[in-house]
Amino acid sequence: MTMTGQRTHTIDRGVAEGRELRRLLETGPFADALRAAIRARGLGLDRIRYRLRGRGCSVSLATLSHWQSGRCRPERPESLLVLKNLEEVLGVPERSLSRLLGPPRGRAARCTVPGEGLVVQRGREAGT
Repeated sequence: MTMTGQRTHTIDRGVAEGRELRRLLETGPFADALRAAIRARGLGLDRIRYRLRGRGCSVSLATLSHWQSGRCRPERPESLLVLKNLEEVLGVPERSLSRLLGPPRGRAARCTVPGEGLVVQRGREAGT
């Protein structure tokens, strides 16, 4: 420890962040828990994406960003597979993030990221 107490302050902050992450993994919401897990792991989104790609999961930086901001959430089967691997990359307990998603939302409420080969669905579909 230094004379200024810097090491103690850093350790205290890490303990507080760990408690906050555990609380968010218990209570959610999903986006907040994901953001806390990413922060606790200390990896940037590009590094996370690289590690996911090494596991055979392809996901864009925009998608990861939208998931952690709450703009979108994983719902499609491919996205849920990415989330399973993301939990492993982040070192959080299995299903700790995915269980925060709750039941799937209706098709009209789904949000997808442009450039992912999907269409944003807002409101009613044409012809219905």
